Amino acid sequence: MQLTDSYKENKKMIHDSLQIDQNFDIIERNLLIGNHQASYYFVDGLCKDEVMEKILEFFINTKEKDFVEWKDPYEFIQARVPYIESNVEKDFDQSITTILSGALGLLIEGYNAMIFLDIREYPTRGIEEPDDDRVLRGSHDGFNETLIFNTALIRRRLRDPSLTMEYHQVGKQSCSDVVLCYMKEKVDTAFLKELRNKLNKMTIDNLTMSQESLAECLLSKQLYNPLPRIRYSERPDSTTASIVEGSIAILIDNSPSVMILPTSFFDFLQETNDFYFPPLLGTYLRMIRLVIFVLTLFLTPLWYLFVKNPDLLPNSLTFLLPETYGPIPILLQLLIIEFVVDGLKLASLNTPSALSNSFSILGAIILGDFAVKASLFVPQVVLYMSFVAITTFTQPSIELGYAFKFFRIMLLILTGILNIWGFLLGLILILVMLFTTKTLNHRCYLYPLFPFDKTACSRLFLRRSINKHNS
Repeated sequence: MQLTDSYKENKKMIHDSLQIDQNFDIIERNLLIGNHQASYYFVDGLCKDEVMEKILEFFINTKEKDFVEWKDPYEFIQARVPYIESNVEKDFDQSITTILSGALGLLIEGYNAMIFLDIREYPTRGIEEPDDDRVLRGSHDGFNETLIFNTALIRRRLRDPSLTMEYHQVGKQSCSDVVLCYMKEKVDTAFLKELRNKLNKMTIDNLTMSQESLAECLLSKQLYNPLPRIRYSERPDSTTASIVEGSIAILIDNSPSVMILPTSFFDFLQETNDFYFPPLLGTYLRMIRLVIFVLTLFLTPLWYLFVKNPDLLPNSLTFLLPETYGPIPILLQLLIIEFVVDGLKLASLNTPSALSNSFSILGAIILGDFAVKASLFVPQVVLYMSFVAITTFTQPSIELGYAFKFFRIMLLILTGILNIWGFLLGLILILVMLFTTKTLNHRCYLYPLFPFDKTACSRLFLRRSINKHNS
């Protein structure tokens, strides 16, 4: 629906649509501009008051004779609007959305369009470093919930004309601002086109949970597959590095997390700290992370397999087996602690920050010590599960950590039911899931290991030095 030539009719439609009489925070102000009736609309708290006052001074000083020369709103903008971010909108629905987004909308008698000034000032927090991805060296800034600040942090690091910030709106009700950020010369154009089409065709009402709502719309529904196919980052430096390598970053207003696509399994093994240390040290840290992460998957299932089959264990390693098993079966002990660990994480998350660290540590120590002394759990179970719980945090991706947790529980249950054949069956199921999962650009999830790409593999597993040939 388009705005009409009738000022009164346009004003009534806007007044009714915005429910001015019911909404105390949506302001309508009437004024005269050169003896022409005019009204401006804005959301209280989302506009810069000082800038608004200065712009209104220009409007009030406008003379009637000037309107003879300004036959349309475009000429009015050129002559009487000193603000840079201004535009004209004739579509009624888009005008309402723009006002609710925080822009100042000006309706003037005689014009069949609204004039918009982007003087938005969203409530925001600082760009402090994110809690879950800290570095010892390097920059200590991070994304926040304001989209324009996040795009500026990327632009500050990458001053290349091929860097593209492509704007979209998603959600019929929320009209959420979404930006596709990529290097035009390096991006996979076919994947970019597919991603763009998905965004344009989305019929979701709103992105209530920001990036998670958008991710669930982009991904095909596979409830049985816990493997993450989207990588998240709150760091501008690591996001920029991924964009330079050809990835696409999706930025969403109201979310400090940026979605990085496409993502394969081995992309999760990299961490920002690797690149702020020399190549040898960075490679060592990456290898340690890989080995420890594999241990988190296989440590407790392998130990439980040896408990069920002591003859498989060499005599020199029999000390790993428990002397007594207690009243609770070993498998149930392992599963109970798996759930208790997650319970402690949830309790720590909902505990006031001043008490959370002490609560989680003391809670784990007290519960573990009591369980052993009461002979409910064997010490080895508590030890190995403590190791697994702690080393899970070596992996910066929470989603991949929980995927491996589900795989570990599956291995334990299958081993408990089918013994060694159950363990082998679990391994086969994990490998099948890894090989059959596809990234969003339809590559194998294990790329570059399968299909094998020597150059890409070396970049993933080895922290190479940066020079003119390898940036």
